[in-house]
Amino acid sequence: MNHPILDQIQDLRAGLAPGDGAPALVTALADGTAPRSTLAELAAQQHRIIRSDRRSLLLLATRCADHPAGTWFATLAEGESAALRTLPALAAACAPHPATPDTRPPLPGCQAYPAYLAWLALNAQPAAAAAALVANFAAWGGYCARIGQALRRHYGFSDEACAFFDFFARPATELEQQAADALGPDPLDEPTLAAAREYGLLLQSYEHLFWDTLGVLDA
Repeated sequence: MNHPILDQIQDLRAGLAPGDGAPALVTALADGTAPRSTLAELAAQQHRIIRSDRRSLLLLATRCADHPAGTWFATLAEGESAALRTLPALAAACAPHPATPDTRPPLPGCQAYPAYLAWLALNAQPAAAAAALVANFAAWGGYCARIGQALRRHYGFSDEACAFFDFFARPATELEQQAADALGPDPLDEPTLAAAREYGLLLQSYEHLFWDTLGVLDA
C-alpha cells in the first residue's frame, strides 16, 4: 500500500503533466537542430538559476528546521550544489572560450522560475511548496534525459559535458518517496493540496517560459 501523501503527490504530478508536447527547444535539441549558442546561453542562465534556487531551498529548510521536511529541502539544496559543479564542462563544450557566466545578462523569461521559487521560500506553506516542487520534477527530468541523449548523438558531447542533464534525468520516484516520508504520516489537507496545485501550476508555467525564452534567441 502506498503512502497516502505519495498518492497525493503522484495525483498532483499527473494533473501537472505537460502531455505529449515538449517545448520547442527540447524538440530541436533532440533533433540536433538547435545551435550550440543556445546551449551556451542555457548553461549561463542555469548558473544563475541554480545559485538562487539553492538559497531558496535552504531558506525553506530553515523555516521548517524542526520538521523532517527541513532535511528534505536541505537535501535538495545539496543537489543544486552538485548540479552547479557540472556546468563548467557543459559551457566549455558549447564554445572554445566560454564567457564567464556572470558576464551574460540575466534573461527575464529564464529567471522567472527562480524568482518565483524565492517568493515561495518567503511566503509559501512549506508542505505545499514541497509537494509542488517534487510534482514538477518528473517533466523537467524527462526533458533533461532527452537532451542528454541528443547531445551525445548529434553534438558529440562527452559524458562530462552531459553531466548536468544526466544529473537531473534520474527518476524522481525516490525524491517523491522521500518527500512523502518527510511530510507524513497524515495526508495533506485540502487547503494544503489546493496551495500545492497553485504553486505547481505557476512553477510549471515559469519552467515553460524558460524553454520558450531560450528557444527564440536565434529565431
